[in-house]
Amino acid sequence: MNNKKKSSKENFFSRKQFQLLIVCITMGFIIGYSYNQAKDNRDAGSTNTKLFEQEDSYREELIAQQERNKELSEEANVLQEKIRKYEKSFVASKKDYTKLVDEAEDLRLLLGDLNAEGKGIRITLQDGDYDPKSANPNDYIVHESHIFKLLNELKISGAQAIAINGQRVLANSYIRCNGPVITIDGRQHPAPFVIEAVGDSATLIASLNLNGGIVDQLLNDNIVVSLEEDQKLTMPKAKVES
Repeated sequence: MNNKKKSSKENFFSRKQFQLLIVCITMGFIIGYSYNQAKDNRDAGSTNTKLFEQEDSYREELIAQQERNKELSEEANVLQEKIRKYEKSFVASKKDYTKLVDEAEDLRLLLGDLNAEGKGIRITLQDGDYDPKSANPNDYIVHESHIFKLLNELKISGAQAIAINGQRVLANSYIRCNGPVITIDGRQHPAPFVIEAVGDSATLIASLNLNGGIVDQLLNDNIVVSLEEDQKLTMPKAKVES
């Protein structure tokens, strides 16, 4: 009898403990769920705050950019007004305007920005025949110094555009001699060297053929020189290396 009561009492406590365990688990789940919900809400609130701050930043940048565009537009209007004033002054002085246009065209030709076409001359320079009795074979080779002298004379005489072996020569062109070839702005050209110049052919020929002039100097340096007039020279504009 006593054993039966004792067993019943143990079962009663076991059920109580089991029920308490279920309650604790349920409460733990509820508390955990509530905590996660609160955390998610806090994260969402933080994200929304960052989005609002980023939106405000973009809005401020947009306003600043609009202000800058307004300033640039006003500057452009001022410059346009200056251009209109210049144009009116050019119209009032047509001779000066025409002169400036011609000078601008000449500068563009010298810079190689335009195709060159017109009357001119063609000069061909070749290495002289080597004399075995000579101690130095370089005395019979065309050097960059010969090219420079010829180019300077052509420019002084009014040449509008110059090309060597088909390559336009610019105001800042780099010319270097390397044995039997010359290098112009990184491109090599072998002899003979054909120099073409667009301009008043009569003036150019006369300047080169002066007594003691560049042609005489080249001949004295054993360079073979030929000079001819051309009624229609054509030169492409200078190629800009990318």
